[in-house]
Amino acid sequence: MVEMIHDTLGHLLENTAKKQPEREALVYRDRGLRLTYAQFEELCRQTARGFIQLGIEKGDHVAIWATNKPEWVTTQFASAKLGAVLVTVNTNYQKKELEYLLKQSDSSTLILMDKYKETSYINMLYDIIPELKDATPGALQLRKLPHLKRVIFMGDERHPGMYNWPDVIAAADSVTEEELDVRMADLDADEVINMQYTSGTTGFPKGVMLTHRNIVNNARNVAACMELTSTDRLCIPVPFFHCFGCVMGTIASVSVGATMVPVQEFQPLEVLQTVQDEECTALHGPYDVYC
Repeated sequence: MVEMIHDTLGHLLENTAKKQPEREALVYRDRGLRLTYAQFEELCRQTARGFIQLGIEKGDHVAIWATNKPEWVTTQFASAKLGAVLVTVNTNYQKKELEYLLKQSDSSTLILMDKYKETSYINMLYDIIPELKDATPGALQLRKLPHLKRVIFMGDERHPGMYNWPDVIAAADSVTEEELDVRMADLDADEVINMQYTSGTTGFPKGVMLTHRNIVNNARNVAACMELTSTDRLCIPVPFFHCFGCVMGTIASVSVGATMVPVQEFQPLEVLQTVQDEECTALHGPYDVYC
């Protein structure tokens, strides 16, 4: 077991980026996306500033419903930098489950992709809250989901009632780096930063509240058990919505400066090709129930 530290998730990334700015942080083989730690830190700060401009505050609950897309891992660290609580949503959820989670978690923001397999997330959300189609982005007033104020689509396309991802990036220009630094300085490692839902096998799913200290030290111990170092490249095909992906995968890698090599959706041949092409030295094995 490694020595416990008292630090926030946002500072964990910042410190790693300072130590090894030129080492690759995030790689998506199929997209040709390669970001060094300096570039990834800059992108996460830019995204955090965009979130601030769109009205996301410290302590707000931000639900994210998507597979292992680059915007997912960026949102994870960006939301942590401003102190918002990331609520992870199972990609297999259907309408009743999504509506339950959004209500039970008091989420003020939902970030979602277009579809998973043959299920349209966009259509599902409009079925739950049809008035979203006529709403002004960022100014939602929903009877069914009174806490939900904004929906952000994880892509370039425009959908009624929603911001899109370029809106987030453009909004960053209105918030200074100093404003973000003030937000980060106001955070404490014992504050809640992540909410993950139980499977609900014996009842309704429960939102488990996790602090910076919880997940940072969990990740550091996982990295130690795996003997991960800054020279390693971890292939991550397990879903980010589960702690296997977003703590034992992404945060464990950042804690030691290893390279994150996610696979967006688990496909055996894609995983093996990624491991080969990217010369991955470590691989997380997926649970079939999640992939």
